[in-house]
Amino acid sequence: MNKFIGNGIARITGKKGRWVTLGIWVLIIAILSLAWPSVNKVEDNSAFQLPSDAMSVQAAKIAKEQFPDDAGNPVLITWYRGNGLTNKDFETVKKTYNRLEKQPIDDQSFIPPFSKMPPESIKSSVSKDGTALVTPVFINKNAGINQLQEDIDQLNRSISRFTGKHAFSDKLDTGSLHVRLTGPVGIQTDAVSLFSQADVALLIATVLLVLILLIVLYRSPLLAIVPLIGVGFAYGVISPILGLMGDKGWITIDTQSVSIMTVLLFGAGTDYCLFLVSRYREELFEEQDKFKALESAIKHSGGAILMSALTVVLGLSTLLLAHYGSYHRFAVPFSLAVLIMGLAALTLLPAILAIFGRVSFFPFIPRTKEMTKALAEKKGKTIKQRKAHGSASGFLGRIVTRRPWTIIIASVIVLGVLASFSAKINYTYDLLESFPKDMPSREGFDIIAEHFSAGELAPVQVIVDSHREDLDLKEKLEALPFVKSVSKAQRGKTDKDILSFDINLAQNPYTAKSIDLIPKIKNTTASVLSHAGIASPDRNLWIGGETANLYDTKTVTDRDAKVIVPIVILIIALLLLFYLRSVIAMIYLILTVLLSYFSALGTGWLLLHYGMGVSAIQGLIPLYSFVFLVALGEDYNIFMISDIWKNGKTQPMKTAVANGVSKTTSVITSAGLILAGTFAVLATLPIQVLVQFGIVTAIGVLLDTFVVRPLLVPAITTVLGRYAFWPGRLWKDTSKKENYSKEI
Repeated sequence: MNKFIGNGIARITGKKGRWVTLGIWVLIIAILSLAWPSVNKVEDNSAFQLPSDAMSVQAAKIAKEQFPDDAGNPVLITWYRGNGLTNKDFETVKKTYNRLEKQPIDDQSFIPPFSKMPPESIKSSVSKDGTALVTPVFINKNAGINQLQEDIDQLNRSISRFTGKHAFSDKLDTGSLHVRLTGPVGIQTDAVSLFSQADVALLIATVLLVLILLIVLYRSPLLAIVPLIGVGFAYGVISPILGLMGDKGWITIDTQSVSIMTVLLFGAGTDYCLFLVSRYREELFEEQDKFKALESAIKHSGGAILMSALTVVLGLSTLLLAHYGSYHRFAVPFSLAVLIMGLAALTLLPAILAIFGRVSFFPFIPRTKEMTKALAEKKGKTIKQRKAHGSASGFLGRIVTRRPWTIIIASVIVLGVLASFSAKINYTYDLLESFPKDMPSREGFDIIAEHFSAGELAPVQVIVDSHREDLDLKEKLEALPFVKSVSKAQRGKTDKDILSFDINLAQNPYTAKSIDLIPKIKNTTASVLSHAGIASPDRNLWIGGETANLYDTKTVTDRDAKVIVPIVILIIALLLLFYLRSVIAMIYLILTVLLSYFSALGTGWLLLHYGMGVSAIQGLIPLYSFVFLVALGEDYNIFMISDIWKNGKTQPMKTAVANGVSKTTSVITSAGLILAGTFAVLATLPIQVLVQFGIVTAIGVLLDTFVVRPLLVPAITTVLGRYAFWPGRLWKDTSKKENYSKEI
C-alpha cells in the first residue's frame, strides 16, 4: 500500500507536478470561497438537542398546542440589593416599565403593568429576605438570535437610564442595586456571545501554540510554518463546503462544533504533516536528490498517514448514529476536517516540501555524508551533522526489548490505578453549570435560585390524557415526599380530556438528585391512570419542564454511548486488521487504547475535582473524549507499528522493535505534544464543558505519547514475539531470531 500510494503521490507532487498541485489547491479554495458561504455564516446555536420522540419534547409540543402562552419568550430582569431593596428601587422598576411602554424594544411582545403599580404592590413580589425581585419582559417567539441580542442591548440601555451602567457590572457583594438579565432569552444570548468570543480567542491561541511548539521542537522557522500552511489551505476548503451544507439545511452547525473542529484540524493536521516531515528528514540524510528522498518518504509514511486519517474519519463518523443533537452535529464537521487534512498532508504538503526541499529545515539542514564532506571542504571547517533520532529514543528502544515485563507491569499498574478513579466521577447534565459563574445570566439565575423557592425556578409539568372527572392525581403527587406543591388541573384549549399539573419540587430542580425523581413522578402518574381504568397509561402521560428535559438528556446520551462505543471499537478493529493483517496485534492495540482512555478519564477527574474544585463534570464528556482518544490514539499505534512491521521484513524481531521505537518516538513525542497542547488550549476558555473536554483529551494524548506508545505497546510486542503478528509471519529465519539479542 505504501509503495502504491508513494508512487502515485510522487508523480503529482514531485519535480514536475509540485507547482501544478499547489495551483490546483489555490484554485479550488478560490472557487469554493466565491461560490459558497463560509461556515461561520451558517452557524445555528438554537438547534434542538433532543429527538422529537423524547418525552419532554412531546410534552412541550402538547403544552404549546393545548396550553398556549402567547406572551412570548421571557427575559427575566433580576433586581438585587444585598442589604434589602428600597422604595427608590421600586420606583426605578416603575420608571423602567413606563419607558418600555412608551418606547418598547424592537421585538417586545408583552410586559406586565408594573408602571401602574404602587411600590407596595411591587414589594409583595420581593423575596422573603427582601433582597431580590424578578420582573419579566416578553419577546416575540419568532425573533432570531441576532434580533434577540439587539433586544437585550436595548433593554440594557433602557434600564441603565435609571440605574447607571454600574448596576450591570458591579460585583454582587457591593451594597448598591444590581441588575442581571436572565431567563431563556438572557441565557441564550449570553451563551452565543460567549462562544463567539471563544471562537476567535481559540483560533489565535491555537495558531500561536502550534507555531511556538514547532519552532521549539524542530528549531526551524520555515518548517514551523509549513504545517500551518497545510492547515490553512485545508480550512479554506472545509469552511465553504460546510457552509454549503449548512446553508442548504443538510446539516446543522453550531459554534461549539466549529471551535472544536478548529482544534482538531490544527492538532491532527500538524500530526499528519510531522509524520511525513520526519520521514523526509531521515531520507535526506541518505539521499542527495530531494525529490527521490521525498518519494521514498511518501512510500514509507503515506500508507500510515492514510490509514490514520481513515481511522479518525470513520471513528468520528459514528457520531451520526447519535440521537443527541451536539453529538450528531459534531460528526460531519469533524470527519470532513480530518479527511480534507489527510488529503492535504498527502498532496499539498509534499508539493510544498518539493518546492523548498532541504531549505525547509534551515538552519539545521539534513545532508548526506558526501554532501556534508563536500561542504566542509568548501568552507574549510568541520561541519557536524544532526541525526534523525537521538540517544533518548535509542535508549527507549533498548529498554522495552530488554525488560519488557518490567515495562508492562509498571505501565499497567500506573494506568490501572488512574483508570480506577473514572468510576468515582460525578456527572451533571445542567449546561448552565458549564458557563462562567460571573456570566450575567448565570448570576441572575443564581440570585433567583438562592432567594426564591428552588422548585419554582423550573416546575415539572405533568400532562395526562384522561376523560375522568374524579382523577385524584393532584393528591397523589402532593403526597410524594420530594414535592412541595402541585397546581390545580388545567384543561386543554381544544381537547378537554388533556389535563396539566405544575409540580414545584422541594429541592433544586437542576440537580442530578432531582433528575432521578422523574421516573418516580412518571410511575405515580401511571399508577393513578391505571387505577382510573385508563388503558396503556404510559401512552397517555407526558412529563415536561427543565428537570424532565435533563432526564431525557441523560437517557438519550446514555443510549448514544451504548450504541457508538462498540461500533467505534469494531470499526477501528477492522481497519487495524486490514492494515496489519494481525488478529493478535489488533486486539492488544485496542486494549491499550481503551486502558489509556479510562486512565485519562480518571486522571482528568482527579485534576478537575481535587485540583480545580469541580463537583461534577458534564455528562457529555465521556463519549466526546472516547471517540477522540480512541480514534486519535490509534494514529500513533499505526505509525509506530507500521515501522516495526517494515523493519520486521529484514531484521530480527527485537531489533525491529527497538529500531521502530527509536525512529518513531521522536516524531510521536513531537506530534503528541502539539496535539495535547491544542486540546489544552480549550482549558483557557470560560466555558466549562470545553475546559473539561480539553483537559481530559489532552491528558489522554499525553498518556498515549509518553506511556502507551513508546513503552507499553512495544513491550507487549516484544513479549508476544512472532505471535504478535498471527496469523501473519514476518520472521522465517530462525537463526536471526536466536541471535537478535546480540544486535540490540
